[in-house]
Amino acid sequence: MNGLIALLGSGEYLPVMDEVDKYLLANCGADGQKPRVVCLPTAAGREGNASVSRWSNMGVGHFTRLGADVRAVPVIDAESANDLEHASAVEEADVVYFSGGNPAYLHQTMQDSLVWKSAQKVWERGGVYAGCSAGAMILAREIPDFRAMGLRSISAFGILPVAFVMPHFDAIPIFGKPMVAALRKRLRDGETMIGIAEDTAIVGRLGEEWTVIGKSHAHVFTKNESKRYAAGEKITI
Repeated sequence: MNGLIALLGSGEYLPVMDEVDKYLLANCGADGQKPRVVCLPTAAGREGNASVSRWSNMGVGHFTRLGADVRAVPVIDAESANDLEHASAVEEADVVYFSGGNPAYLHQTMQDSLVWKSAQKVWERGGVYAGCSAGAMILAREIPDFRAMGLRSISAFGILPVAFVMPHFDAIPIFGKPMVAALRKRLRDGETMIGIAEDTAIVGRLGEEWTVIGKSHAHVFTKNESKRYAAGEKITI
């Protein structure tokens, strides 16, 4: 049994995501109990204590307001990602939530870690995986190297059947458009790339339809075609 996955273009822990997060809490397998949420600021681990504390406090405040039992787990580097107490706290959750930051650093830190194994156990038993920006990108096959304008990338976890997930899609500046074009050219036959606008999410399960929730749109690209989906519309990926 695999649980829901929520991929957010931006907006983690803000009221704009209330609709998404209420849906996740209602469908996280808590079985009538108060949903347990862990917030992981890992992608911001290189940004310093102020940034980590900001994301942690935002997550706790947001999900407390929504009626969940929530705690922030300070996984910020390889050592803390292999801390037994942190791994245990994650495994006990119904919702595992990764906020944004550096996707390559997040993937590197989670790779083969105890905390990542715990997060996977939550999802495999029917709990929720929620990832905003970097937290969404690591589930694709690859993470683009932004400095190389998409001409190269690093391997990611490949949980989703897509080559790339691009958050903040409606906010990509004009000089970033060539990177999107470069990524599309790299798609193999039958492969897709997903773009998710800010303050927007797509939510679903592997092998089923996904739903766009939020203020804007999601996009599905192949090498030669693209389609835009509005809030409430279904996506097959």
